Amino acid sequence: MAQNGLTGNGVTAGIPALPQPVKVQEIRHSKLFINNEWQRSCSGRTFPTFNPATGGKICDVEEADKEDVDRAVQAAKAAVQRGSVWRRMDASRRGGMLHKLADLMERDRLLLATLETLDTGKPFLQSFFVDLDGSIKTLRYYAGWADKIHGKSLPVDESFMCLTKHEPVGVCGAIIPWNFPLLMFTWKIAPALSCGNTVVIKPAEQTPLTALHVGSLIKEVGQLINEAAAKSNLKRVTLELGGKNPSIVFADCNLQLAVEETQKGAFYNQGQCCTAASRVFVEESIYEEFVRCSIQNAKKTVIGDPLDPQTTQGPQIDRLHFDKIMDLIESGKKEGAKLECGGAAVGEKSLFIQPTIFSGVKDHMRIAKEEIFGPVQCIFSFKSQQEAIKRANSSQYGLVSAVFTTSMDRALSVSAALETGTVWVNCYNALHAQMPFGGYKMSGIGRELGEYALAEYSEVKAVTIKLSETI
Repeated sequence: MAQNGLTGNGVTAGIPALPQPVKVQEIRHSKLFINNEWQRSCSGRTFPTFNPATGGKICDVEEADKEDVDRAVQAAKAAVQRGSVWRRMDASRRGGMLHKLADLMERDRLLLATLETLDTGKPFLQSFFVDLDGSIKTLRYYAGWADKIHGKSLPVDESFMCLTKHEPVGVCGAIIPWNFPLLMFTWKIAPALSCGNTVVIKPAEQTPLTALHVGSLIKEVGQLINEAAAKSNLKRVTLELGGKNPSIVFADCNLQLAVEETQKGAFYNQGQCCTAASRVFVEESIYEEFVRCSIQNAKKTVIGDPLDPQTTQGPQIDRLHFDKIMDLIESGKKEGAKLECGGAAVGEKSLFIQPTIFSGVKDHMRIAKEEIFGPVQCIFSFKSQQEAIKRANSSQYGLVSAVFTTSMDRALSVSAALETGTVWVNCYNALHAQMPFGGYKMSGIGRELGEYALAEYSEVKAVTIKLSETI
């Protein structure tokens, strides 16, 4: 963790101290943020947001209705109309505002990480080192793009001049999932604002707190960018990229690395990731050893208070989702998969689930076909490379995949054959702001991150000019 240059409040024996969560006495921002103002909902309704680790209510948040959404959209339209200050703003200044927002998130990093942990149940160090780090890097990456989004001059017949230019699409609507609330928030606003758009954001009702706090940071950046990131409409909507992601582990791999990385993929964020490594195909000759090592590794998991820096796994997001995961675990046992470890709740009334491993999983089982979104690892065996690829691709999803082998030829050929938007080789969950993220088939449309995301937030205009006769 020290390699990131992120430290806490002191040094012990030359080792930087880990960051510690801050004490949150009260939630300062729970209203709607529209047109640079904190506002109550028109209906006066609120809804509670809960701490999944304790079941206790954190606070009540204003619940937006159609009228509130209309106000937010009108504010966003006014901010992006032709001739507006935001629309005419120099692109480099727009990038400077995104850099300033990143600076403010750095300043409030401990508070934002604490709020994210309270609201989602994910371990604090993951919130601090992964979610906040990724969010800040994403803002800085797209801040750098703001004055580099340009068109081209195209060669045509000599009597014409043709050029293209990129223009903002206007008002963008963004729906944020509950598993990575702050990270997904920045994945949406950073490219949209970089291209000169405005955004109306709907955080998940389970996890609205960090988005609302960022609203206060946006207010510090200036009124223009406030209007460009009006937040409203906190009522329940579900929208996510799905995945039933395969990993293929060949006999020539670094076995310990493959075990650790596939479990990182399966159990990270309590398994609540669209990228979860939920189907692990292992070559037959190393299958038993891989299962044995996976069980040993899973037993190292520390389940407990997400605010404790020693904790590596927290609770599931809520009771409804907890029950869905437990139902799928029961289906795995009933359909004949072998439960190697876990498979039970931790305590009678908590939302914590033991890291769970199934071996002997067959392709027809529910746990092999349905997105579990929980800490469940399913391990399959295969005999040939051709078989592994065919079974890996036999899914309606195509978000991510992984290949573990020491043969670069094999890594390249298998990567080419896998029908997923991302392929990781000898690693897992290696996400970068510079790389596009998105899926094939039912795993989504379009791409997040990287230069590719800019195409989602800009219109390309072709301009053709007839030149006067030349001598």
